[in-house]
Amino acid sequence: MRYFIELSYKGTNYHGWQIQPDASSVQEEITKALATILQEKILLVGAGRTDAGVHASQMFAHVDTVKKLTDDYVHKLNAILPNDIVIKSIKEVSGETHARFDAVSRTYEYRILLGRDPFLLETTWQLHQKNLQIEKMNEAANLLFKYEDFESFSKVKTDVNTFNCTIMKAVWTLDDKHLIFHIKANRFLRNMVRAIVGTLLEVGLGKKTVEDFRKIIESKKRSEAGLSVPAKGLFLTEVCY
Repeated sequence: MRYFIELSYKGTNYHGWQIQPDASSVQEEITKALATILQEKILLVGAGRTDAGVHASQMFAHVDTVKKLTDDYVHKLNAILPNDIVIKSIKEVSGETHARFDAVSRTYEYRILLGRDPFLLETTWQLHQKNLQIEKMNEAANLLFKYEDFESFSKVKTDVNTFNCTIMKAVWTLDDKHLIFHIKANRFLRNMVRAIVGTLLEVGLGKKTVEDFRKIIESKKRSEAGLSVPAKGLFLTEVCY
């Protein structure tokens, strides 16, 4: 039987979602916990990959097992998982349902604190910029809807077949000192959100114009875009099926 597992995690202590040699990962921790409880070999497939230090308030994964997984397994898994990984629910699905390939959209938030807060050091990027032109940043972000090829914001060495993505949402919001970039798309390239945020911040600081942002997208050159912002401010917040 196939089960969908909904979970969340704070990515500070992990080298991303995906299992890798000589580095701790979220996928590895959950796989070990499932294998311990179910006493069988486990293949856990996630809805996507998050990089080292990136968090997820909502992530899905699927697993196949001969055992019947009841709600009790949520508590059993949480009892042995590290405290920064939490299983929210386990639901049986059809054998063809796929956590990665059946996802129709993913939503990320990049969280910036315009100030200092010692309690948010690991989950926000803390800046001291007082004169960010957020209207210009949103004007530039609106250009993302007009394009599909986002090679300019992709990691240079990547094994994707296409750089095309469909952007469904891209907007900055400011609540007191909390500046958040919300972006939703059918798929994302590696490092894409962090590169977009870094480039939009340059627009907000007056280092680049809205027209410059357009030219960066059309150039399809990562070297033209801004720096990638730190991973700690990035959250995967929603996966839709």
